[in-house]
Amino acid sequence: MTQKEIKKLYDTHYRRLFNASYRIVGNGADAEEIMHDTLLRFLQMEDPPVVPAQISAWLIRTCIRRSIDRLRVIKREAVFKDNYEEPESLSIEESAEIEISTRKQVERIREALGTMKDPYRLVMTLSLFEGMDYQEIAQITGQKEVTIRSQFCRGKAKLLKLLEQ
Repeated sequence: MTQKEIKKLYDTHYRRLFNASYRIVGNGADAEEIMHDTLLRFLQMEDPPVVPAQISAWLIRTCIRRSIDRLRVIKREAVFKDNYEEPESLSIEESAEIEISTRKQVERIREALGTMKDPYRLVMTLSLFEGMDYQEIAQITGQKEVTIRSQFCRGKAKLLKLLEQ
């Protein structure tokens, strides 16, 4: 595309894209960034649509999807910030109590795991205490990842029942 065609494309669509994005994200700076990103994606396409209606539809559809994605990121960041704010400093006695309580809970979980059947115990131990994900456990055990996932879910339910007793 020539500079003139790019300018015409921008002038034709920028306001509509900005407004659509702004209605979704509610922030002018984010809406402008999404609008520019959408236009850049269009310009970088190998086979862009040539019919004006298709161009417009592609641009608005992409802009809306990018806006929704941005909203998801904003929500995740807000949840992260809410959950992981700096904790108030605890006294030495309080932190010792928390540590003792945590150790007791871990010991209860280990004891409950010891009473479980082997496939559940293995999957739960590798996941909870070794920090492995389903894929790693599947590689170690030679089972499918789906099987590991279902064993973990069943094992978790059994573990919760054991801990309630």
